[in-house]
This record gives sequence, C-alpha cells and structure tokens, in this order.
Amino acid sequence: MTLKTTADKGIQTLSIHGGENPDSATGASAPGLEMSSTFMVDEEISFSANNLTAETPFVYTRWDNPTTRQLEQKLAILEQAEACVAFASGMAASAAVMLAHLSQGDHLVISNTNYPGTAEFARETLTRLGVEVTPVDTTQPAKIESAMRDNTRMLWLETPSNPLLRIADIATAAGIAHARDALLAVDSTFASPIATRPLNLGADLVIHSLTKYIGGHGDAMGGSVCGSQALLGPLRGEALVHYGGVISPFNAWLIMRGMATLPLRMRCHEANAHTVASFLEAHDKVEKVLYPGLESHPQHALARAQMDNFSGMISFRTANPKAIAQRMMQELEVIHYAVSLGHHRSLVYLMQTVDLIGSSYRLEGDELDKYRDEAGEGIFRLSIGLEDPEDLIRDLEAVLA
Repeated sequence: MTLKTTADKGIQTLSIHGGENPDSATGASAPGLEMSSTFMVDEEISFSANNLTAETPFVYTRWDNPTTRQLEQKLAILEQAEACVAFASGMAASAAVMLAHLSQGDHLVISNTNYPGTAEFARETLTRLGVEVTPVDTTQPAKIESAMRDNTRMLWLETPSNPLLRIADIATAAGIAHARDALLAVDSTFASPIATRPLNLGADLVIHSLTKYIGGHGDAMGGSVCGSQALLGPLRGEALVHYGGVISPFNAWLIMRGMATLPLRMRCHEANAHTVASFLEAHDKVEKVLYPGLESHPQHALARAQMDNFSGMISFRTANPKAIAQRMMQELEVIHYAVSLGHHRSLVYLMQTVDLIGSSYRLEGDELDKYRDEAGEGIFRLSIGLEDPEDLIRDLEAVLA
C-alpha cells in the first residue's frame, strides 16, 4: 500500500509516509537501504550520463539509487516541488545550482551576508570563472532592484540568513528576478520545509543542507535542490554525475529516517528557542539578541507572514565575546561548543567579525557599519536543541555571569 494522494494529507503524515512504500518483496514497513554501487540490467543502456531520462533504470549509484530516490521524493513532497536532487552536502547542492545555471558573462546577485561557504564560492570561484557577482542586502528590495542588470541570470537569497538571521521577502524578490528573466534560488536551510516553502512564494529553486534540521541528528551530511523537472534535469545530468557530489545511500537513509520526526522537532526547537531568546534578551550581559520570533527582530512582521515556524536559531552579542567563548569551551555542560546547527543537541559557536569580513563578506562603508552594529566584534550563533529549556538557560547563565 502507498499514499493514493498527498494533496489531502497533513505535514506530519507526509513527513512519515511521503516517498515511502512497503517493500514489495518482503513486506517490510520501514524503507530499505540499498548500498550497491552498481545494478544489473537486462537491456542495452547508454553509458553516457547525457542520455539519462526519467525512465532510465538503476545502473550506477552516481546516476541514481533506490534509497536516494526515496529521499528525493519525500523532500519534493514536503517542499511541494515537482522534483528534487540530493547531493553529498549542502555546499555541493549550492555549487551545483550556480555552476549548472551560470556561465561566463552571466551576473549573479547574492545576499551580502550568508553562509560563509556560499559567500566565498560566489566571490572567489564564480568570479574566477567569469561570472559577475554583486552582493547586496537582500532585506532591502530596492537594493536588489538596483543591482539587477540585463545579464543577471540568478538572484540568490538565504532566509533566515547565517549568522545574522536576516529575513528576505521571497515573494517580492521573485517578482524582481522574474521581471529580468532571472532565476530565484533560496537557501532555506534555517527555515526547513516546516517553516517556509519558497516555491509557493515564487522561488524557482530551494536549497537545503540536509545535515541540519532535515536530518536533525548530526550524524549524516547531505544537501538537496528542489524545483521544476526542467530546472533540475541539468543538475542530475551535469552537476550530480559529472561533478560527482553524490550522497551516500546510507546518509540518505539516515536523513530520511530523521525526516519522520521533523515537524515534531521543529515545534520543540521553536518553543525552546523562544524561551531561551527571551531569557537572553532580558540578561544584562547580553547586548543584542536576534531571533525572528521576538518582536524586537527587525523583520519580525515579515517573518510572521512568511514562516509557519520561527525555527531554533538564535544569534546574540556580548561584550568581550572571545572571553565568553573561552568560558563556553570549558564550562558548558549541556550545550556543545561546536559548529553546525539544527541538531537535537544544542550547539553554540562564536562567529568572529574580523574573520567573516576579511575572508567571506568583504563589506565596506555603510554595509560594514550595519554589520558591526548587529554583530559587534563577534556574534554567537546558538542552535537550540531538544533539551529541557531550563537546563539550557542554566548553562548560559553560568558562562554569562
């Protein structure tokens, strides 16, 4: 048996059953894991990836795999997308989108503060390949509009952004991009499909680091791109097969298992984050708190309109952040001082301003002043997990004292 339709099913049901079928041979209820790298075929199949079609049988796991396909189907259902392609990491997915849809002489408009790996790839690798790149504050539609050119082929948003949790208006950005025949790509990792479904707001492509909320347990790396079949065809045939950023079927299986509890986890992440953010906002040692669920957030009204869940990411600023970070490394009991986010464990890490400005963002003038006003010498990125919020607060209170 399988779902006859997904249109009338709730998000919890789809997170569990979407893309999955009981095994026809064994009747196994849980999805199987197919680790084989190659598959026997009983007909002549082209050895060129350029000849892949939707009807091509399983031949080689770099091309397609049964376990990975189930993950892709589940992700497409949750994002309400026509298709999905999974990759080995979120960075592999992001690079695939840019390399497959941008060429020498094209122009990219991108958020001026977003995930450092994406920022550095755009500013260093793409420009070396002859793609023009213009970073702008994508919370300001007028700045997006003024950055667009006749050769602009893509607008890239990250919302909420990493690490400042800036919110971009996806629907407005889609109108600006499409008026110039440009694609709108949205990195929605911090939101997850539980909070925001960018395709429904006009985006053409939505990117996730599956390592984060969607996998949820910090034990499997992966990435994905969802969108129309027409836009994803080049990603599978060119980016996936030729660039080789293929997700392990085992990681796909782990991430798919994590997705079953995604709606439940996101509710807990949000509730815990709101409690901890409120505590931090009232603490006399904390200079600024950025959380979309707080009324003090600069784009709180937009977040309420665009997000069904405010997620579990908090950024906060203190005086002497490096000293506080040293205390965190030594004294935190529950929260781990570690990079990454979206896991069941709470994680915190100091994002130092001098590092990000020098190596990733390269902001100047008013934009640099604006960043320093929000981040100071450095901002703590706090990923709230599923622990009891009282324990998280006690942990933070001890290192802030």
